[in-house]
Amino acid sequence: MFNQTANFINRRTFLAQGGISFGAAALMSQLARAGITDTNYEGLSGFPHHAPKAKRVIFLCMAGGPSHLETFDYKPELNKISGQPFPESFTKGQPIAQLQGKALKAQGHLAGFKRYGKSGQWISDYLPYHQKMADDITVVRSMVTEQINHDPAHTFMNTGTAISGRPSMGSWINYGLGSESQDLPGFVVLTSVGGRNPQPIASRQWASGFLPSQFQGVEFNSAGDPVHYVSNPSGVSSAHQNALIRTIQNLDAKRNALVENPEISARISAYEMAFRMQTSVPELTDLSGESAKTLEMYGATPGDGSYASNCLLARRLIEKGTRFVQLYHRGWDHHGGLDKYMKICAGHTDKPTWALLTDLKQRGLLEDTLVVWGGEFGRTPMFQGKDGAGRDHHIKGFSMWMAGGGVKPGLSHGATDELGYNAVDDVVHVRDFHATMLHLLGIDHHRFSKKFQGLDMRLTGVEPAHVVKGVLA
Repeated sequence: MFNQTANFINRRTFLAQGGISFGAAALMSQLARAGITDTNYEGLSGFPHHAPKAKRVIFLCMAGGPSHLETFDYKPELNKISGQPFPESFTKGQPIAQLQGKALKAQGHLAGFKRYGKSGQWISDYLPYHQKMADDITVVRSMVTEQINHDPAHTFMNTGTAISGRPSMGSWINYGLGSESQDLPGFVVLTSVGGRNPQPIASRQWASGFLPSQFQGVEFNSAGDPVHYVSNPSGVSSAHQNALIRTIQNLDAKRNALVENPEISARISAYEMAFRMQTSVPELTDLSGESAKTLEMYGATPGDGSYASNCLLARRLIEKGTRFVQLYHRGWDHHGGLDKYMKICAGHTDKPTWALLTDLKQRGLLEDTLVVWGGEFGRTPMFQGKDGAGRDHHIKGFSMWMAGGGVKPGLSHGATDELGYNAVDDVVHVRDFHATMLHLLGIDHHRFSKKFQGLDMRLTGVEPAHVVKGVLA
């Protein structure tokens, strides 16, 4: 009788545990077909395609569209005709956001420009700390995009298309390369506000689209709890939380053995990541270990939700292995009051950006970290505004810069025409920027796709995209 009972128990135990194991095996089989073999995802097989120059990216997004004519693109001819009718030969048949159909008047620079560094980069008086890093940055003065309003322009910059619901660049990169951290998300988003007319930023700007949802960006709050619902509620211990997560994972695995849904992998990964983040995130966001000198260099006050604090947090994130960090500073939509709000926005962002590059250099991180600065588009060389001179949205020519991560420092690449309207030399489309960023990370954009609705989808789309070889070190 004892042996029969023991055998019965052993059989029950085997079936119960084996069911979970079989379910897990089926799950892993499904994930392998999806290119995902475990919850500590390490990237697609065969990636990177070539030796990378950069391991990670920090994208500093000046949301609203900073004026290239008040930052990096000096046009003395524009100053000469300031206040006069803008030549129709430049604008005829061209889309202009709010100035369409109105009389167009040239608007010269609102600040002085000088050359800085051994490289002789033109930088405006609004950006004194950028002047100090003239030899560290590569300014691309010939950017073009296709969307003239904020939300679709952000969508285009982030996903390579104006169609909502496509994967963001941070999601693509983490899907291809995986994260270097097991305790933090591979893609983190930080936001700050300060300036004129701060446009809202929708969370779909960092969504994973048709990629598994584990690759979507995770927004960290600038103040209060860094991530909602990560902390345990009162009375729930870590042991209880861990037991709950393991139970849910086992149920998910058994369910997936029946329905074969690869998205369940994202659910399992999310549960595990959330559990690990309960320890890692508070440690990450606790800036008490930073020296007073470092805090002063950034101009950061812990917990203030500022761009300065976010820059410092970005450095800490990449040190911990986060692959892609995106900072949005909302306030650059300068349709009027351009001088006033340029001073405000530059006051919020100029010094911390310099501090971030300086800190990365001192720690030996800049050489394999690609830092990008720019907005969704530029501003017109024509006057707009009722509360002082402003500029409208502009897509035909604007400036961005890159630094570190295999980029040639102290370089000015491309140019707009004599009035700063059209990009004319070495034009760089947003898709070219994406192709170049992927190249620096060791990815051939032609060979990086995901089948969706019968098509091989890519970040760089189906139209021609080129690596901008002129900016490569």
